[in-house]
Amino acid sequence: MIEPLVCFGALGLCGLTLGFIALMRYMNYRETLALAEKGLLRPERLRGNGKDSLRWGIAITAVGLALTIGFATLRVPMGPVYSVLGLSPLMLIGLVPMFFGIALIIISFVTGEDRPPQPPLR
Repeated sequence: MIEPLVCFGALGLCGLTLGFIALMRYMNYRETLALAEKGLLRPERLRGNGKDSLRWGIAITAVGLALTIGFATLRVPMGPVYSVLGLSPLMLIGLVPMFFGIALIIISFVTGEDRPPQPPLR
């Protein structure tokens, strides 16, 4: 049986995360309103050099690989099935971000994001 403290801790962590995201969106909204009251427009974000999906893909793949290797060593009984091929079922926690990162890397090569950076708009 799962301890109630663990459940409340997990729910609290999710609540704090969602609360932080909501606070950041609200602050962004208030900033946009303040700029609009002064008659200003929010400056557009400058476009990157086109390597963003490659960078994020490599980072997310590395995190997923580390989680997969870390969870592969754990031996946690998970109901009637202990493990398949001697590997922990918790490896899925690392495999999901690893394959997401691999997908981002593939997208960066398929879309050809290796074009030179564009000069900023003036």
